[in-house]
Amino acid sequence: MAEHHNRKKVLVISYYWPPSGGSGVQRWLKLVKYLHEYGWEPVVYTPENPEYPAIDESFIKDILPEQRVVKKPIWEPYGFYKKLVGLKKDDRINVGFLKEKKKSRFTESISVWLRGNIFIPDARRFWIRPSIKFLTNLCRSEHFDAIITTGPPHSMHLIGLGVSKATGIPWLADFCDPWTGIDFYDQLKLTALADKRHHRLEKRVLENADAVSVVTPNMLEEFQQIHSRNYNVVLNGFDAADIKDIKPSELDEKFSIGHIGSLVPSRNPHVLWKALSSIVAETPEFAKDLEIKLVGKVDFSVLEDIELSGLTGNLHKDDYLPHQDAIRESQSSQVLLLLINRTQNARGILTGKLFEYLASRRPILCIGPTDGDAAEILQKSQAGKVCDYEDVEACKQLVMDYYQKFKNGELFIPANSIELYTWKHLASDVSDILKEMVSHKEKAVRR
Repeated sequence: MAEHHNRKKVLVISYYWPPSGGSGVQRWLKLVKYLHEYGWEPVVYTPENPEYPAIDESFIKDILPEQRVVKKPIWEPYGFYKKLVGLKKDDRINVGFLKEKKKSRFTESISVWLRGNIFIPDARRFWIRPSIKFLTNLCRSEHFDAIITTGPPHSMHLIGLGVSKATGIPWLADFCDPWTGIDFYDQLKLTALADKRHHRLEKRVLENADAVSVVTPNMLEEFQQIHSRNYNVVLNGFDAADIKDIKPSELDEKFSIGHIGSLVPSRNPHVLWKALSSIVAETPEFAKDLEIKLVGKVDFSVLEDIELSGLTGNLHKDDYLPHQDAIRESQSSQVLLLLINRTQNARGILTGKLFEYLASRRPILCIGPTDGDAAEILQKSQAGKVCDYEDVEACKQLVMDYYQKFKNGELFIPANSIELYTWKHLASDVSDILKEMVSHKEKAVRR
């Protein structure tokens, strides 16, 4: 551990922070936790009263006792939005386009239009100006060596842009998801003017940040098309401290196919429901053994498909579990289901879920592009197999292969080289990016 007086101080601007639940919080909660071990003192700036899609108190254990967190109030237009779409004041707003119930097409259409065209780049835009003012004063009153912003929401990058411009502090913009390349961008009902603004703001961030990191190699290529520069890939990962060894006796008794996390329409695995429906009809023993285990929010269209496929009797559903319990459900599943959104950027999608699945050391059945970034990692680690979105026969074959191994008590995987994907290892990559960025800026100032 580096001595305290040798530490460099970094300001981390993140909308998501405990008690936020879901996948959005984990990347920077875990990286901040381990950056301390590489000579950095992160100071986190986050909203005091945010609108989180889920609450998970279990993440609080990952905040080190010495971690400083600065909070300021945020105003978000969600009160109006909830009234418009018929949600109660305390209802949580889901990420992406996930709907748990059918809603009025008209009000939903208006809310999507407002989201894409008025709230640019997102509903947190009203926090940008007050945050730039507050953080600029903070950075003038105490020394910071670097700034990190993480998005989405991409308003965080616009805060970083303003503070870096005002203070000259080098700034790393980290993209957990694309901006105009995100899977639901074409569903935002954008006018030509709004589309232009989104693209212009995105380009300003990419041009002005001292360093930019992205989560997949394919995303790097996509960003190169928007603005050519040097990009860094910092994958998502898992925390070895979260993983407890479990015994074979603790595995599910049934042949469980488990999906942990939100199941939005673009992830709905039609090919799997067809394959399972066909196997159930042909093999009575399989029908008795099968359990479809869904943990997390599920779009109503997915449940409709499961019912139409005659698989409701095999379904076990949990709305949301604390992170530690969700990991336990991963580890006890016979097979883990990894679903890559069926969108234009599918080849470049590497969800945090993939890495937690790897840590669970259970076989993975992935529905997605057979030549994508996820497929490459599964092949390298020998942790699972990939089936294309349309290939029902291949999907049946993969399921039956796993099922036979389950019946023979041989359903295990090697999970090679997964230590490369620990948050601790990835924090050392971030530390290297920060050191290089700070050194480059210092040299430029001396010139």
